[in-house]
Formats: sequence, C-alpha cells, structure tokens
Amino acid sequence: SVDCSFSRGVCDWKQDTDDDFDWNPADRDRGDGYYMAVPAFVGHKKDTGRLNLLLTDLKPKSSYCLIFSYRLAGERVGTLRVFLANKRHAPVWEQNKEKDERWRTGKIEIFQESETTNSVTFESERGKGKTGEIGVDNVILISGLCPED
Repeated sequence: SVDCSFSRGVCDWKQDTDDDFDWNPADRDRGDGYYMAVPAFVGHKKDTGRLNLLLTDLKPKSSYCLIFSYRLAGERVGTLRVFLANKRHAPVWEQNKEKDERWRTGKIEIFQESETTNSVTFESERGKGKTGEIGVDNVILISGLCPED
C-alpha cells in the first residue's frame, strides 16, 4: 500500500492550474498534521478547484483500491468529485450532501487496462453556502480489490 496522505505521504500532489481556486492545507483538530480543504466561501457558485494525485508505477492489467477520508461540512457547501485521468469526462465518485459533518471513507476501484491511469483528480465545486468546507485526507492506494467494510 502507498500512503498519499498530506502530512507524511510519499505521493506527488499537484494543484491544477486551469481551475478557479486551489486546495489549501488545514490543521487537524487533534493537531497531528493537516488535511487539504476548500472553505465554502472561496470563489463563486459553480467554480471548481482540482487537486491532482500523480500516479506512477501502476502495473497494467491489475486492480487497485483508492481509499480516502472526506468531509462535506456546512449548508449547501458544494460537491466533491473524483476523476480518473483516462475517464476525464465523468466522475468515478461524487458526493454533495451528508446527514452530518463527520469524516467518512470513500473507496474507488481502479482497474488498469493496457493503458494505465496516471492520475486521480479530487475536484471541489463551490455550492451556494457561505460556511463550512470540503476536506480530503488519508489518501491510500492499495493493490487489489477494495476491502469490504
């Protein structure tokens, strides 16, 4: 497994330069490191900010599981989407509302064909809300299928 979290991870993260705003580090409540976040008030409605995880050394014809923590906090805060590089037009995962503001776990299976996925993009789209944030943390890539809960 590869640790792509933000505090100690070994992965290559890049801010997209063609989007409307950047993701920024935010301190964790317990003080142990940070996560990446977009506050609700950044940008205008429908603006997007994209954070790209560059993947290298993924083997063709194999499966991987991307596991991450996410939080959508605040009224009408917006939408969090995940895209794979070779399927740019449609998100492979999307969330825009939660019952509460707890951190949750997202899982995405990545099946490598002969052409491998070379990046994963976390996209935050601004909603109508003025408070709260969209956050992502603890991004881990493991080989094989995603484990059941």
